[in-house]
Amino acid sequence: MLDLVDLGKRSFSAFRGIAPQEQLDEVLHLAQRLRGVRCLHLNATPYGGGVSELLRSGVPLLNDLGIVTDWKIIRGDQAFFQITKRLHNALQGAPGEFSESDKATYLAHSRLNANSLSEGDYDFIVVHDPQPAALPMIGGRKGARWVWRCHIDTSRPNPEAWEFLRPFLSSYDAAIFTLPEFIPPRFPISHVAIHSPAIDPLSPKNLPLPEELARHILEWIGVRLSRPLVTQISRFDPWKDPMGVIAAYRRVRERVPELQLAMVGSLALDDPEGWDVYREIRDATANDNLIHIFTNLVGVGNIEVNAFQALSNVVIQKSIREGFGLVVSEALWKGTPVVAGRAGGIPLQMPEGTGGILVDSVDECAEAVLHLLKHPREAHRLGEQGREHVRRHFLVPRLLLDFLHLLDSLVQEKPVEPRGLALASQPSASP
Repeated sequence: MLDLVDLGKRSFSAFRGIAPQEQLDEVLHLAQRLRGVRCLHLNATPYGGGVSELLRSGVPLLNDLGIVTDWKIIRGDQAFFQITKRLHNALQGAPGEFSESDKATYLAHSRLNANSLSEGDYDFIVVHDPQPAALPMIGGRKGARWVWRCHIDTSRPNPEAWEFLRPFLSSYDAAIFTLPEFIPPRFPISHVAIHSPAIDPLSPKNLPLPEELARHILEWIGVRLSRPLVTQISRFDPWKDPMGVIAAYRRVRERVPELQLAMVGSLALDDPEGWDVYREIRDATANDNLIHIFTNLVGVGNIEVNAFQALSNVVIQKSIREGFGLVVSEALWKGTPVVAGRAGGIPLQMPEGTGGILVDSVDECAEAVLHLLKHPREAHRLGEQGREHVRRHFLVPRLLLDFLHLLDSLVQEKPVEPRGLALASQPSASP
């Protein structure tokens, strides 16, 4: 059996007064029409990345709204996850080849995972990213309609990787991408929706922390808030350009000698490459006591990330390729200005003059960080404008609305017979 992720209960009504009311009303209207539909989300890890954060917030809320929803994790050994990480990178355009042995390993694990799904348990199965993508073709559709949610930038995929993955996608009924331009060539699914991710303002990472508590948290782990601080929070991934962040920071420190850099990342089950990047960062910063490296393995989690995003003078997200970059909206939600790479979904979160400064190089990154440090009033204004932009466009009720619209459109194409929610209570979010 696949592992079921254990989640607490959430109340959709808690977003009243936070998210726009018109979004909340429309979610409730659609949810009432879809009550009784059963949905499963499948991905590769319960923690350590944006996908798991989206599901940890969204799945309990869907249940509260009357959409019976589970979240399960596929299984695989180290060899499987090494291959899927290379596949992930190749779909974003990285070079690489896949041997017949690699393909056989991917297919063997896909078969095992597909066989763990029971027939008829769900009306909809949503598969996240390439790791579980082959399941409906290999194991059959199990009486469900299948949706592939691609969170990465597949606009210019490695041809060999794309030709391997593409046939499996023909078994899906619909697909979701973050941006239209992410849709790869000769895409075999005709029903495509565009949903940008969103943050949960009520999660531990985004709840407002009292400033005194936030300061105590960072001082406790060795950050000196008497000195200026810039932070990058991301997975340890070459696409996040951590070495470029270090290079830009060192150029800024020539002008701001006491400047600290915090690099905060997570090491996830499905990302063996992250350990290599982590060691590279540690080696590059070993003799610099103003650069702090933190991971989830040393107890730095959501609350610490919250404090970093709230108290940093500037948050950096210098991505080279990016699906969306939830950490940008997280920082802006706290009113902190961001310097970010002009990649993927980041410009959606930071339109011109809002939130911070978009950059295309190490030099531009250094100049932007220095500018915001030297002009705190402008930095504050950008951060506050960014917070309002996030409130309107990138909070989780809007993401739920997009998802319910997709389910509704699929139900309109072919009605489902809801099985299992006739006795469910009304959602707690009624106005």
